[in-house]
Amino acid sequence: MPSPKLPLIVILGPTAVGKTNVSIALAKKIDGEIISADSRLFYRGLDIGTAKPSQAEMEAIPHHLIDILDADEEWSLAEFQNVANVAINAIHAKNKLPFLVGGSGQYIRAITQGWLPPSVPANPALRHALEQWGQAIGVEALHAKLARIDPQVASRMDQRNMRRIVRAFEVIYSSGRLFSEQSRQKTSPYSIIQIGLIRNRESLYQRIDKRLETMLSEGWENEVMQLLASGLSPVLPSMSAIGYAQFAQVAAGEMTRQDAIQQIKKKSRAFVRQQANWFKKDDPLIKWFDQDTIQGVDSIEVYIRNNLEEQNKL
Repeated sequence: MPSPKLPLIVILGPTAVGKTNVSIALAKKIDGEIISADSRLFYRGLDIGTAKPSQAEMEAIPHHLIDILDADEEWSLAEFQNVANVAINAIHAKNKLPFLVGGSGQYIRAITQGWLPPSVPANPALRHALEQWGQAIGVEALHAKLARIDPQVASRMDQRNMRRIVRAFEVIYSSGRLFSEQSRQKTSPYSIIQIGLIRNRESLYQRIDKRLETMLSEGWENEVMQLLASGLSPVLPSMSAIGYAQFAQVAAGEMTRQDAIQQIKKKSRAFVRQQANWFKKDDPLIKWFDQDTIQGVDSIEVYIRNNLEEQNKL
């Protein structure tokens, strides 16, 4: 008889919905530890604009996969999967419950759906040419071109992530086959409970605007300037994050500060809509909790505990 699968709690939802506070509160109640599935939290030095948990929050509940890369380092999806799986198993070894938390759809699905990326070797010369092409036309235009060639893979890719878009083109041009045709899946080794947090769209937009004001007052723009002053290139994947890219343009004299703030608001709203394509309300595998109502942490805790009890009966 096969061994029962280890439980994994997933907390997902759009930016600014409140995932950090909810996941920390739940981890305290159910003796858990948190694994970040937010690609921007991997990088050291990108703190204010990524809404990274505070030092006090990370001391209260152990967090994994935060501040593990320098801002000029690159990381593949496969590397994330390996490190995340190690963290999940290490948390279980301590008889604690792992919480995978984030709004990056491809990182969450890589774990929950057992993605196996194509094993096409790197082609540095082709990659360099593709990167130059992307820089010339812009990351969103490059994503649009990928969508015309391989809509299936483009639909599940962050349209701001230049490196992953370039890699998709690299695989296609190197192999002569669509990236989506070469992607595979395996059965997840975990028993997964997916919790989705949702708010009214207008409420979410108001929270985004308020969070932006807080980030600006905390010195977000200065944080970007310090990163650039340290020698970081504004075209690095880490610096493509919303806000970092815009303030880099301000530093280069390519955009006014006011225009940058307006663009940050606009792109944040577009990102919320994009996240909605990853995490759909009618997905039967996700239990949604409306954060504008009384569906708070206590309700989520009861749901998780009931599901864990049911799994233990199997």
